[in-house]
Amino acid sequence: MPQRTGELPPFKKPKLASTTLPLPSGSRRAMLLTTPGTKRHPSSSSSLSSSSSSSSIGIDSQRRSLPIFQARGTLLGQLRTLDCAILIGETGSGKTTQIPQYLYEGEIGRQGIVAVTQPRRVAAISLATRVSDEKKNELGKLVGYTVRFEDLTSDETKIKFLTDGMLLREAIGDPLMHKYSVVILDEAHERTIHTDVLFGVVKAAQKKRKELGKLPLKVIVMSATMDVDLFSQYFNGAPVLYLEGRQHPIQIFYTKQSQSDYLQAALVTVFQIHQEAPYSQDILVFLTGQEEIEAMTKTCRDIAKHLPYGCPQMVVMPLYASLPYSQQLRVFQVAPKGYRKVILSTNIAETSITIAGIKYIVDTGMVKAKKYTPQSGLEVLAVQRISKAQAWQRAGRAGREDSGFCYRLYTEDEFEKFDKMTVPEIQRCNLASVVLHLLALRIPNVLTFDFVSKPSPEALQAAIEQLALLGAAEKKDDQLILTPLGKKMAAFPLEPKFSKTILMSPRFHCTEEILTIVSLLSVDSVLYNPPSRRDEVQAVRKKFISSEGDHITLLNIYRAFKNISGNREWCKENFVNSRNMMLVSDVRAQLRDICIKLSIPLESSRSDTWAVRRCLAYSLFMYTAELQPDGTYATTDTHQPVAIHPSSVLFHCKPACVAYNELLHTSKCYMRDLCVVDADWLYDAAPEYFRRKLRAAKNGP
Repeated sequence: MPQRTGELPPFKKPKLASTTLPLPSGSRRAMLLTTPGTKRHPSSSSSLSSSSSSSSIGIDSQRRSLPIFQARGTLLGQLRTLDCAILIGETGSGKTTQIPQYLYEGEIGRQGIVAVTQPRRVAAISLATRVSDEKKNELGKLVGYTVRFEDLTSDETKIKFLTDGMLLREAIGDPLMHKYSVVILDEAHERTIHTDVLFGVVKAAQKKRKELGKLPLKVIVMSATMDVDLFSQYFNGAPVLYLEGRQHPIQIFYTKQSQSDYLQAALVTVFQIHQEAPYSQDILVFLTGQEEIEAMTKTCRDIAKHLPYGCPQMVVMPLYASLPYSQQLRVFQVAPKGYRKVILSTNIAETSITIAGIKYIVDTGMVKAKKYTPQSGLEVLAVQRISKAQAWQRAGRAGREDSGFCYRLYTEDEFEKFDKMTVPEIQRCNLASVVLHLLALRIPNVLTFDFVSKPSPEALQAAIEQLALLGAAEKKDDQLILTPLGKKMAAFPLEPKFSKTILMSPRFHCTEEILTIVSLLSVDSVLYNPPSRRDEVQAVRKKFISSEGDHITLLNIYRAFKNISGNREWCKENFVNSRNMMLVSDVRAQLRDICIKLSIPLESSRSDTWAVRRCLAYSLFMYTAELQPDGTYATTDTHQPVAIHPSSVLFHCKPACVAYNELLHTSKCYMRDLCVVDADWLYDAAPEYFRRKLRAAKNGP
């Protein structure tokens, strides 16, 4: 193993930057609520570790040390009089944890519940835990949370953290949101698909409640950075309140030349910093996904063993959504004396969590995001460039407690060509779930719904067609409505294709098996694959592997897990994530309850996996591929070239026809989570759909 890791990519002279974007456009309407230089205690920010934090200075002292504390009176005075406000404040100013408490303490919105939405479940849970600690109250009483398949609230709950998707689901049953007096839409700059739909839903609820003379609904939109003009105009000229905290300077470095291999550039940069900086200063590297992070974790650990004498020790920690919770928590622990912590993370570390001790940021400028082409019906998870707003969010991670450094592995000219803001998810993904939700909300015309950023008419039309093919929607008197099947599909907190799978299962007498498979696909991966123990993993997994594909393999693993009553030692020996597996059991129980409410017969096909695969084929017919004469695969409908992902049990096989869950685009287009199906089943499932595709193929473009 070499002692040197190559030369650092040549960097341009640094620029000084603050931890936040400059005051946003439209800031002439903004009111400055705090003064620069407000002191902030390092552990005050919300983070995954918040549940365990209770420093010697005490929680009350921490609350008073937050930048937002000085603005409390002014802020409450403003929010008391406003129906709607846009609040811009840097991450760590305390806005997410304190504003719900200020509203409650100031008796604003006491008549109902204060809802605070988060794009990620991990943030909703950790924030609720933190705020309940601050209120010295048991979690689930005054302060609670609701995330998909998990509800920790009670009749006493007055401050409720929940994912944007869960509030949207609640709105289906109650479009006026009667139980809420305040809705806080947090992390709005992330522009997730659910948050964007919620903007329209809460705006409509607020207007309708006013017209009916009901209890007013207060709406607060919060963000670290945002296109202020767009949101202020959308909410009828709502005023912008700007929270400013202490800004530690960050030196920004750009590379002199464009980097052809951002992974190699990141590796070299990490070790150059490691050999020159004091060991107490930690490094955070932004990468795009699990495979990339695991591979670089192994490389870093290997190189660190062969560094020259006198160099600090290195502890390398991966961080991504599907990592076991206990291992995610490790990133918040202080490194042992003489060690430097190097965290390799996806964009999970951009906004929703805060890690103390970070002095250096290495930003590859890349992210994995969904891209959808309505014309081809192709939705892929692709690696792409971040936006300028994301770049500033990443840089700001280094200036939380002190001055910091950010190494951007791209040139300044490249940075100037980045999009200003992240393209909203609603403009780059399949809208089938959105349209299903809107129809369930009894929106008269989904094509004219009041979106903040309108998706293309083609994308909406493609979603309508997809729902029609699934039998969920139909035209009646020139109006699009949900069919009885569609109403049942909307009852499940799942993608339409999975709701349809469950509803199809009684036909094949395999509902119990389908509930298990859908539950396994609805949580983060239950399989743990440490790269350093690849051979060992393959050896123990052999007994579960099915030649019929990943779905049946997962079913085998779950059955074995249930047979040993969820034994943790068994999970460890078989490289199974026990926490995620327990979550699968919870999810399955809730889906089963929904089935019972809908009077769906619960039958088991037992060892008959043919019935299970046929059921999957009947609902995933739009997500299938066939083997071509040259040994490659092409999707059944659009003939897009695709390949089997290396993580699949079918990687070394060549089945004639497969159904898959998603496409991942890296060096090529990979199919993930596969099931062997019969081509004839597909044509039986949707004859008109395939006849139309066949005609289109014959007629050419």
